[in-house]
Amino acid sequence: MYTPDTEDNPNAPMRERMAAFVHRAQDQITEAIEASDGSKVREDIWQRAEGGGGRSRVLQDGEVFEKAGVNVSVVMGELSPQAAARMGGGTAIEDLSFFATGVSLVFHPHNPMAPTVHANYRYFERGDGSAPGAWWFGGGADLTPSYLFEEDAVHFHQTLADACGEHGAEYYPRFKKWCDEYFYIPHREEARGVGGIFFDDVRIDEDQEKTFAFVQSCADAFLPSYMPILERRKDLPFEEHHRQWQQLRRGRYVEFNLVHDRGTQFGLRSQGRIESILMSLPLTARWQYEHRPEPDSPEDELWQVLKHPRDWIEAP
Repeated sequence: MYTPDTEDNPNAPMRERMAAFVHRAQDQITEAIEASDGSKVREDIWQRAEGGGGRSRVLQDGEVFEKAGVNVSVVMGELSPQAAARMGGGTAIEDLSFFATGVSLVFHPHNPMAPTVHANYRYFERGDGSAPGAWWFGGGADLTPSYLFEEDAVHFHQTLADACGEHGAEYYPRFKKWCDEYFYIPHREEARGVGGIFFDDVRIDEDQEKTFAFVQSCADAFLPSYMPILERRKDLPFEEHHRQWQQLRRGRYVEFNLVHDRGTQFGLRSQGRIESILMSLPLTARWQYEHRPEPDSPEDELWQVLKHPRDWIEAP
């Protein structure tokens, strides 16, 4: 069903084209992280009793990555009215059946100087997808460093901006702002990281082909946006206090994912596979009572940026 030809076949249903695309993206990203780490991922093929299944790939306790996961899922089933109301796509769709497919990844490197990264690109349908508002795309990518290297943030944002710019100058500024607002931890009054792009419930000009092409461009920009950063930082020297700060920042990552992340909540509400849903969490993290970074320290430099998100590049 998910042959390479399906992705580029305009006569195939969009659900099949997107499923083929996310499998292709998973293969390319898996190859890149295995090459960087020198280790092989563990692969699990799983089925979902309610319908569909997925392919999870996780690299744990590697040379570069403490934990890195790349998941694809193709699932379908019936939503509860409450879950349907939160899912998006408008409120006028009475059919509670759904289809969802996507690729989702999170990488947590060992080295505190190398940033965590997240990306997710997905497609949803309600019913058969023919009703107004019954299909949409979502996705994005964001960078979560423990230590701030401004050139890394600039590179990451510029690569994503270039991908967005292939489809219109308005998309990067719009989705960068959305990312800053979405990946925000209200109870901490700080951002999760230095952002990137984020969008959900998007139908560009109500045109599936245009929206799919936009998503393909953004997803294909992931490796060029992140891997050069990883290669620059993964072997830098660090000390134990750097590692302790990384552990505290990972605690913030856990808080956001479990309390606020819409994808995590959807997976749990739709009887998703728990191991795949919680793949995004780091292998280790730390919560220290009343911790504040020392003023004017490298840790404080990052913290100030998280309190006051920046524009890393000039919007096109």
